[in-house]
Formats: sequence, structure tokens, C-alpha cells
Amino acid sequence: MDGQTYAVRLRDLERKIDELKEQIRRSHTRLSLLSDTILSGGGSGSRAIIRFKNDLSDAFRITRALFVLDGAVQYNKTDQSGALSDQDEIPIFNGSIPPGDHTLQVLVNLQGNGYGVFSYLRGYKFEVRSSHSFSAVEGKTVTLDALAYEKGSVTTPLEERPAVRYIEKIVSGLADSAASDSAGAPAEAQPAPAPAQ
Repeated sequence: MDGQTYAVRLRDLERKIDELKEQIRRSHTRLSLLSDTILSGGGSGSRAIIRFKNDLSDAFRITRALFVLDGAVQYNKTDQSGALSDQDEIPIFNGSIPPGDHTLQVLVNLQGNGYGVFSYLRGYKFEVRSSHSFSAVEGKTVTLDALAYEKGSVTTPLEERPAVRYIEKIVSGLADSAASDSAGAPAEAQPAPAPAQ
């Protein structure tokens, strides 16, 4: 088996493993939801707080951000001035949602940002697509942070660095504050950064 075939098979296996992990997580959440519903004897809905956080270095400038929750566009902004990159946090959604499974889709377009001897970076364009499934639990608030970050190290090629990961936290009650604590364990993400030509 040559190296290219091995790499393709390895990527396919990694994708299948990620899908199995997601199915297990969903089953666990459904079980938790069912348990909570039975113990509480019903409920009063669910709430979601979704935010976008920019943790990218100055080497990248965000030119577009699109967020779709369950097929409905929640945020779509294109900006060449750099104002999107200047915001550390952007509120995407804060409201009631039906209990059950939901999907957040993210598209972030980036442009290289450099000056002086690094001005060539401005010619680089990147597109990061990612999708994250989560479950809203009856009578609870889920806080979901989509975090744009750079994976790898200084030796990682520039086009492979941009990615999105998710931090999800579920708390009891229907908190109405966007200032909810965002600390939590990072959730599985499936970013797909790709250089644009």
C-alpha cells in the first residue's frame, strides 16, 4: 500500500471514529434527558447561549463569519475592514430552544495578515467549515462556545493552522444571561480548514 492510499484510509477511519463518538455522546445525552424528564415529571423547555470567540493570532484576519443553527441563519457578516477580527466575542444566539438534538454549522473565512517582509501573507485566503451537534436538556441551559484557534505549532504549515473547536457546558435552570460561565470541557470538533485559491 502506498503512502497516499494509507493517508486516505487513515482519514476515512478517523472520520468514522468521530461519527461513532458523536453517536455515543448523543445516546448518552438522550438517556440523561429521559432520566431528567422522568424524575422531574415534565419540564419547562430549554435554553441555549451560543457565542463565537476569536483566539486567532494577528497572522489571520476574519473576513466572514456565518453561523447556522438547525438550518436557520443566526449570524452572517462579511467584513474586509478587520472589525470582525477585533471582536474577542460575538453573541450568536441566546434564547429558548426545544429539548433534543441540535446542530450548529460554522463557516469562517480568513485572510492572511502581514506587513513588511511578511506582507505576502495578505495573499493567503482560508475557509474553515465546522459542524457541532449538541443536545438541549429540558429545564437546563446549554452554553456553547465556538472557538476559532490555531492548531499545531510554529512548524505547522500556515494553511493547516486555522480550526474551530467547541466548549459546551450544561447547567440546571433556564439562565437568561449571556455572561454565563463558559468554562467546560472541550467538545469534539470536526474543523475542515482549507486554503482558498
